[in-house]
Amino acid sequence: MLDDLKPSVQYAKVTERAMQVLGVIKRNLVLTDEADFRLLFNSFVRPHLEYCVSFWSPYLVNDIECLEKVQRRATKLVQRLKYK
Repeated sequence: MLDDLKPSVQYAKVTERAMQVLGVIKRNLVLTDEADFRLLFNSFVRPHLEYCVSFWSPYLVNDIECLEKVQRRATKLVQRLKYK
């Protein structure tokens, strides 16, 4: 029960949900424009990361990598951002 209060568990759950939303975007849309991608990411994915999570300042390396994994997958959806 105390494991549910750890930030790492919350980061993992939030990351999983954000990855699911990215998967829906990838399956249903072809993103070629950077502006469209930014609009979709800020509208659908980012709220999952921001809601009730202090994702702006994780202090464990594992938590940082967990959140950056979402960003890496998101940038691979747009051709111009693929290698950033």
